[in-house]
Amino acid sequence: MSEIHPRINEVLTETFKVPAAEIVPGATMDSLEMDSLAVAEFAVIIKETLGIETDSDTLLKGATLAEITAFLDDAAVSVGR
Repeated sequence: MSEIHPRINEVLTETFKVPAAEIVPGATMDSLEMDSLAVAEFAVIIKETLGIETDSDTLLKGATLAEITAFLDDAAVSVGR
């Protein structure tokens, strides 16, 4: 498993106070009650900590956490991580 999944969990639980039990593969940012500002901040944190460029629109389009993780995994491979 890549470092992406645990980092997403860490950011959601520690920074955004999302209960760990709610962080499941089928959850969306909307179902986690993350508004557009929180999602934009999430995208910035991912860029700063993982070096992966993304935008909040990618994360807001109803994608599940599994889809977001796969997207970030693919992006990490593209940048040679």
